[in-house]
This record gives sequence, C-alpha cells and structure tokens, in this order.
Amino acid sequence: MKIKILVLMPLNRQQQIKFYSLAENMDFNFCYEDHLDILRISEAEIIIGNPPSSMLKYAQNLKWLQLVTAGADAYQQEGLLDDHVILTSASGAYGEAQSEFMMASLLSLYKKLHLYRDNQNSCLWKDEGDERMLNDSTALIIGMGDIGNSFAKRLKAFGVYVLGVRRTNLHNAGYADEIYSIDNLEKLLPKADIVSLTLPSTPATHHIINSQTLSLMKPEAVLINTGRGNTVDMEALCDSLEKNRIGGAALDVLEIEPLPPVHKLWQMRNVIITPHVAGHDFLPCTMEKTVKIVLGNLKAYQTGESLRNIVLH
Repeated sequence: MKIKILVLMPLNRQQQIKFYSLAENMDFNFCYEDHLDILRISEAEIIIGNPPSSMLKYAQNLKWLQLVTAGADAYQQEGLLDDHVILTSASGAYGEAQSEFMMASLLSLYKKLHLYRDNQNSCLWKDEGDERMLNDSTALIIGMGDIGNSFAKRLKAFGVYVLGVRRTNLHNAGYADEIYSIDNLEKLLPKADIVSLTLPSTPATHHIINSQTLSLMKPEAVLINTGRGNTVDMEALCDSLEKNRIGGAALDVLEIEPLPPVHKLWQMRNVIITPHVAGHDFLPCTMEKTVKIVLGNLKAYQTGESLRNIVLH
C-alpha cells in the first residue's frame, strides 16, 4: 500500500517532480492550505507543511509531521499531536535569508535610514545627526542556531566582535568569538552594543528580555528580535525606549500580533517594526533549501534512517 503524503508547500511543477521521483510507493497529494479538508488530513500518514493546529484532531493516520518553518513551538502544545507522531522542522533553511534581514534592520538603525525614509515621505531635507559604525562594536547573539550563526558570520565581515549564547554544544563556537551558556546572560549584556534574539518560544525563554535584563544593557545598545515575540516583555521594552535607556530596537516579532494601530511602539523614532516577515520564504533559495531538507527526510523515512531536525518523537 502506498504511503499517503499530504503536501501543503506552494511548490512549482519542477519541485513537485522531485517529489514524484522519490519512489513509487509514495502517493503525494499537493494541496494549498485554503483547500485543506478533513478527508485529506485524515488520510495522510505524512503531512509536509504547517496545517492549522485545529485540524490535527482529524489526522487519525498521521505518523510524521514535517514543518516548513524553523520554529515548531506552535505544534508542541500538550495533546496536540499523538505520542507516536514524529515532528520535524525545517531548521537550516532560513539562516541565510533571515540573517540578511537582520543585517538590513541593524544597518538601518545605525545609519538612521528609517528616519530618512520618514523625512522623504514628508519631503523634508534634513540631516539626522551622528551615525554609528559597526566596526569594533560587540554583538551578543542569544540563540546561536542556524540563524544566529549566519548572523554572526555577516557581523564578522563588518568587524564586529561576537559573543554567542546557546543551550548546548558549547564546544562549537561557530562564527562567534566566544560562546556561553544562557546562565551567563546578565554578565554578557553590559558588554554588547547589539543584542539579537533568535530564540524559540519556551517557558525558559518567555520574557528573557525584561526590565531587569534591559537595565543591564548599554544606553546606546540596540535590540533585534526575529525569533519569537514573547521572548521580550513588550511593556518593559517600551519603557526602556521611552526613557532612552537603550538606543533602539528592530522588531520583526511582537508579543501581540498584529500590533494594534494605537500602540505606542508605532510612534517611536528609534524603533523599526516589520510584520513577522524575516523568516518567510520570499527568497527562492529559502524554498529550495526547505525542499532539500524535506526530500532528504522523505528518503530517510523510506529507509528507516534517522530524520533530520526532530523536535518530538
């Protein structure tokens, strides 16, 4: 009997052919999320994509859920997936694209490009004063996975000294100059001109940036968050920004999404806000890397080998 595989990725024809060429014992059902129904999801042994969590209760035959995002926290809720279901992510596909986005946001803050864009929209010919150099600055990257390490690589090219924080694998610094465990966070924050977050949402990371940790940062330090919104206490951040206790922030993720139009963050001159787009597959290379990860895992599933990026098993 063929393995029924529901594919929710928006693949082009050439990419679909790569899936069809894997094996004859695989029955692929390519479906856009807005066409997803109970029958399709109930028949699938494998789902590739990020289905609405509310529909997973109908996935009676599911053995493996392969996400197409690096983050998997939305699917790790207690009781959402049966204990026998394998959950894998697409970690490794987004580092290049997301780290470039982070560099763009950082340079915009350092060179005040967001302010000049505001001036342009107001037809205002006005300089915004002193700018900053990345060279000889220090960055603290909290979350040295694929994305954090890719960001470190790009920062090094600009002459930035990089301190990295990760939970495990402390013997491998990657592109960081120094690597530490999360227990050292409060000692590291006062050293950093740039603090970036590429963390998942877990009980341990909830509000890891709060009034206490913000008070340890340099007055000119900038915060970049492209991980999960609830890793930053939004009210504490607003307070620090309003009182100029830190230099600025680039926020692609927020504790409340979408951010309400009346929220004060919108009006802060030292803040760049983007609508959770840093990790999207807007670049063809990101989709190709995701396809490669998925195809590799499908081959491993066929042969009984270990899957890549297992989150739950």
